[in-house]
Parts: sequence; structure tokens; C-alpha cells
Amino acid sequence: MPDRPIRFLIVDDIAENILALEALLRRDGLLVDHAHSATEALELMLVHDYALALLDVHMPDTDGYELAELMRSTERTRGVPIIFVTAAERDETRRFRGYEAGAVDYIFKPVDPVVLKSKAEVFFRIGQQARDLQRQHDEMQRIAHDRDRAASLLRAHTDNSPLAFVTLDQDLVIRAWSKGAERMFGRLAADLLGQPATDTCWLDDDGAAVLAGWLAPGDAAPRHSTELSLGHAERGLIPCEIHGSILSGSRQRTLSLQILDITERRRAEEVRSLLVGELNHRIKNTLANVQAIARQGLRRSRDLAEFEQSFVGRLQALSRAHSILSDSTWASAPLDQLIDDQVRVGTLDADRLRRNGPPVELTPDTMLRMALTLHELATNAAKYGALSVPQGMVHLDWRLDAGGLALTWRETGGPAVIPPAHSGFGSDLIAAVAGGEDGAVAADWRPEGVVWAIRLSEGVKALDSTPAAPRASAEAADRPAAVLHGCAVLVIEDEPLVALDIQEELELAGAGHVRIARTVDAALSALSEHRFDLALLDGNLKGEPVDSVALRLREASVPFCFVSGYGREHLPQGFEDVPLIQKPFPPTSLRQILSELLYLRRPHAAE
Repeated sequence: MPDRPIRFLIVDDIAENILALEALLRRDGLLVDHAHSATEALELMLVHDYALALLDVHMPDTDGYELAELMRSTERTRGVPIIFVTAAERDETRRFRGYEAGAVDYIFKPVDPVVLKSKAEVFFRIGQQARDLQRQHDEMQRIAHDRDRAASLLRAHTDNSPLAFVTLDQDLVIRAWSKGAERMFGRLAADLLGQPATDTCWLDDDGAAVLAGWLAPGDAAPRHSTELSLGHAERGLIPCEIHGSILSGSRQRTLSLQILDITERRRAEEVRSLLVGELNHRIKNTLANVQAIARQGLRRSRDLAEFEQSFVGRLQALSRAHSILSDSTWASAPLDQLIDDQVRVGTLDADRLRRNGPPVELTPDTMLRMALTLHELATNAAKYGALSVPQGMVHLDWRLDAGGLALTWRETGGPAVIPPAHSGFGSDLIAAVAGGEDGAVAADWRPEGVVWAIRLSEGVKALDSTPAAPRASAEAADRPAAVLHGCAVLVIEDEPLVALDIQEELELAGAGHVRIARTVDAALSALSEHRFDLALLDGNLKGEPVDSVALRLREASVPFCFVSGYGREHLPQGFEDVPLIQKPFPPTSLRQILSELLYLRRPHAAE
């Protein structure tokens, strides 16, 4: 330590001699210990470091010469300077023995204070220098330890980092190549160190020009970044993001590179671009289909009521098919699932449907066309065919053969069939299921029941599983009558047109007061100010989650349903029991679900 005192040791069997010497030596920064025997002196020297030992020559048991020899024989005390203090006459033999024992000087009694202080000062300064050197040595060791630890930590980071760390000198010669660089480029450091980067097939001429520009003397920028293609041992050129730091040394500038392989990022960007394009294509295709359905429906409907009913039904068929495809990430979806959906929404009656066929999947385009086809077949059967009378049945059969999928829709037990004088838009939609191929769709207007034969040569894939037995969906629950008259309803919807449409439907159904809230804050404020009998909650309000609104509705015991284009997995968690109406929705479905909510609440209201 810098404030550690310098220690001298006086060894004399006479206490008065010790006191006299100690008084002469006393000064700031010096600590004088004393011992009355050789044994005591050795014990002290094993504990403390001494800059000087003043030994009396004549002591009982072990004299000063013997003590000096013992000190020289021990590593711990060998380096302690010794000055003998003696009252004997100046005898060269004694003096020689003293020097032979390891003494550096003699002081004769009576002691001359000036001589003693002068000689002691020399060893005091030597002790200070030794102390300072030891302090510097300790400091250098600490610095070296910290340096080694920092270097080890940096090496661990560079070796385990997903980045590659490479150092190039002024001539673009590789001077450092991390373990991360070995992993990233499949090249060992031993094969590259000391090699020009352009000679290793790692850096091409264009990349070399960029890096050389960074190292140019006139460039004062300490940091740079760019994207370059660098050579992998097996994969060839790979895209990389490079960040460079200029390190200026006494001789030349060096370039420290941190490199990130952005191959996956580039692929993700390409996939994202492809998905955006595909999404754009699908949305426009869907809108074009909706436009075509609307135009054709307007042209062929007798009145607006007929148009509304047919248009909404077809739109719902498309919407539900979209939901099925979304669940399967738009890869393909089972035909059985599409039929189950038609049964679930009541387009087909499970008790009057008989279906049989192997498990098959349909591609997205085929699935959308088949959804419209089944909807048209079912609605036609409900209006004019087998499903228009209680005893009528529908048989839906399909099979796979070399030509694709052959599907047959056969009606029995209905009224006598009269072939139509001309085909309507529904018949045209059915005929379009096969993609417009001639002869792929045919109708046999038998008196006992129409039979549609549909062949799909594309967009069909067989599933590797045992064909399932004909299934029947769950029986439809008894639906209560509409009871919306006079109800106060809160509509939480951020799309103005959708909100307006819902408001008009509710008012037509007899709702008393309908309030619109377009944000989470507006919804919470409305619930604080008024009491509502029902609520409709959008699944997302301008990108903001609606969990807090759903929780407030539950706390206030307000029956509500979600109205959303999202599937249930994107709605607030813990509300799986809350009904979901998926956009777009038919007015009858909206009214029915709200009526059921009120119907289920009736006993509680009575209490």
C-alpha cells in the first residue's frame, strides 16, 4: 500500500541500547521494531518485511553473527540488509567475519548520530523505492488481470456471438477471424489469417472497393455500414449486413468488421412481399366475385327483397368458406368441413341429408366455388325441391377416380320436378364450380327429384385415412322468438358503415335505443353512464385490444356477443362462452343470437 510505513528492526539484549538507537532513528514514515534475542528477531522477521536490521554482535545464546547466518539461510529473510552494531575494537578479522555473514556495514559504539542517520537514510530510501516498486508491480498485475479478463470476455462474446468478427489491415489482409466467422462462412481462421481477403474467394472486387473506401486516409468517418455479398465455403455468395469501425494505430488504419448473415431476413422479405401480393390478389379476386354476384343478382332478381336474400346468403357462403380456409392457412380444406358448415348454419338439415364419400380436400379456389355451389343447391332445394316439404331428402355422394372427383347431388321425396324454362343465376353459379369446363356439370330434371352431376378434374386431393361413415351434425337447438323490442343496445364497432348497418338492423328488429361506440374509451365511458340490455363488441378497435371492454361487460352482467372478422383465437382469452358472429353476417343470424342472449338471461332478470 502507498501509505505502508518502512520498518527497521533493532536486535540487542540491552534495552537501553535499543531505546537510544530508536531515538536516533525516529522519523516520519518509519516504524522501528525491537527484539532482545535472536529467536525473537526471527519471529518478527517471519511476520514483517524490514528495510534494515541493526544487530548487536554480542548477545547471549546466539550472537549477531550467528543470527545473520540464520537469516541468510532462509528465503524469507535472506534479502534483509544487516548493519552490525558493536562496542568491540576495530578488528579486521571481526569485520571480515561480519561481511562474510552477510552484513552490509558496521557501526561502532559509541554511535555517531550523524553516521547512523546517514546510513539509515540510505536504507530508508531503498525501502521506499522497494515499496513503490511493489505497489507498481501489484498495480501492473491488477491491470494485466483486468486486461486478460476483458480479453477473455471479449473472446467469449465474439466466439459465441451470431455475428462474425473480422479485422482487416490497410491492405485488406485478414488479421483476425472469429469463431462466429468460421461458423458463418464455413472457413477456418488458420486458412485465412494473413491472406488478402480478395484472394480467398471471400471478398469480391466490388466489396473490396467499398471497404478500401472506408480505409482511405481522407475518410474521417469512424463507423460505416452497408450490405455486401460475401463468400461461403459451400453456399457461395451470401447476403450480409456489415458494420465497420476504423481503428487508427501508430502505423496504419485497421478495419474491424461486425457481420450479420441476412439470408433468412432476405427470404422473409421475399415471402412477405409474396404474401402481400397474394393477399392483394385474393382480396381483389374476392371483391371481383362479390361484384359479379351483386351485378348478376341485381339483373336477375324480381325485386330488392329477393336480391337482398340471395345476395346475403351467397356472401355468407363465401365468408364461411374463407374462415375454413383461414383455419387451414389457405392450403386446402376438407369437403366434409364445408358440408358441416352448411349444416351448422341451417342451410342443410342434418336429419334430411345423407352423405357418403371418401375424405378429400379442396384447394382454395375450388373450395370457394364449391361453397357457392352447395349454397345454391341447398337454397334451391329449400325453395322448390326436396327440402321444401317435410318428407324430402337430399343424398350427397362423391367418389375419386382417375378423372378427379365425381360428386352427385340427388333429391328424393319432394314435389314433382318441372324443368325450368331458362337457367337462373343460381344455376350458372352451380355450373361454374368446375371452373367453366364444358360438360363438367350436368342437371337431370327427373320428375321424382333433380340430380346434379359435378366433376372436378383439378383442385382435389385425397386424404390418407379410412373413409368415414356418413355423419349427422348435432340437432339444431330450439330457437326462441325475437325479444329485442325496447332493448337498449350498445354497438362497439370502429367501422362506420358496419356500425350503421348493425344499428339499422337492430332498429328494424325493434330495439329501443342503439348507441354506437367506436373506441375502447368511448365504450367504457358509455358503460359507466348508461345501463344496456345487450352489447355487440368488435374484436379489435383501431388496432387496440378489447379485453378491458369485455371484462367490463361481464362485470356489469351485460349479455354480449363478439362481432369480428377474426377467428376466436384472436379474441380476448377467457371469453370462450361468448357467442361469435363473423363478418359479414346475415341479419337473421344477428337477430337470432341476440334473442338467444336475452332468452338465456330471462330467469336472472326475473330474480
